[in-house]
Amino acid sequence: MTPLDRRIREEIAASGPMRLDRFWNIALFDREHGYYATRDPFGAGGDFVTAPEVSQMFGELIGAWLVAAWRELGRPSPFVLCEVGPGRGTLLHDMLRSIRQIDPDMLRAARVRIVETSDRLAALQIERVSRFDLPIARHRRIQELDRLPLLLVGNELLDAIAIRQLRFTDGAWREREIGLADGALVVCDGAALRAVPASLAALGRPEEGAVFEFSPERDGFIGTLAGHIASQNGAALLIDYGHVATGFGDTLQALRRHRFASSLEAVGEADITSHVDFERVLALGSALGVAHVGAMTQGAFLLALGLLERAGALGSTMDEAGQRELTAAVHRLAGNGPGDMGDLFKVAALSSAPLSLPPFRI
Repeated sequence: MTPLDRRIREEIAASGPMRLDRFWNIALFDREHGYYATRDPFGAGGDFVTAPEVSQMFGELIGAWLVAAWRELGRPSPFVLCEVGPGRGTLLHDMLRSIRQIDPDMLRAARVRIVETSDRLAALQIERVSRFDLPIARHRRIQELDRLPLLLVGNELLDAIAIRQLRFTDGAWREREIGLADGALVVCDGAALRAVPASLAALGRPEEGAVFEFSPERDGFIGTLAGHIASQNGAALLIDYGHVATGFGDTLQALRRHRFASSLEAVGEADITSHVDFERVLALGSALGVAHVGAMTQGAFLLALGLLERAGALGSTMDEAGQRELTAAVHRLAGNGPGDMGDLFKVAALSSAPLSLPPFRI
């Protein structure tokens, strides 16, 4: 039994079942024993692989997008260049390298910031990009960013923000909670709700057992981001697995050593995620004053940015084995086969001004 197993059981025994979002935040973000405080989850030796670790091409293309966006936004100087939840710092490193190569003036204008809740990961991130000899500040919350024009990237960020779940049973919606049964953690249904989220009411009557997911915390993050962009100008890219239309479905999942695991066992030792509702993300951005929003699949986004052309340039100096590895990376990033990211992952963008870039235009 992990320390968090014990802590959660004690809290439930004393106070009754806890909401899913509280369980989630304890499991992932407890300062002493939480998953992100104690583990290195990224890469082949961790629990999952993110796109920046598949190939440098991912970060290079995102960097090129940022340069084009900065230019179209009028080359603001100074401005904030921020990644939220940078993992090991691989994406930030590749973006900065690409920006420096394409337009050094942009880096001179940038105030580079990372937003990271984990002290351990923040240290890794800053060390990873130390070669650029840039003044980099770390914040714990997006609200702490300088009030300046903003270019922000969040890759596999939104899926880590806690959700709540409702289940329709016996003619009513009930909050799903974490309780105890015979000494084991279990998911259970709470009392019938008198009020439900407006986005749920718009979907019509569900079938028995239907599950609806929503995230006030995710909404809060998007609200803060949209408010910053609307008032200070800028743009943001948010890349994650998810769906483009709000609907019913249970997408809660846990990963450990690249396999699906139970989120209720060995709490703090597995990653917990859910699919992102991108329709909700874009609707919130628009409602809160962001002038332009758009979304598309990761595969279409990367191909529109020149993934194949970049792969061709890199492969021209490689041997046959290197070219095979590069081809596999292209398929992983943009393909739609089992295990590929191209269709499952979506790219959403928010901007204070029209941009002639995907996902706004192709």
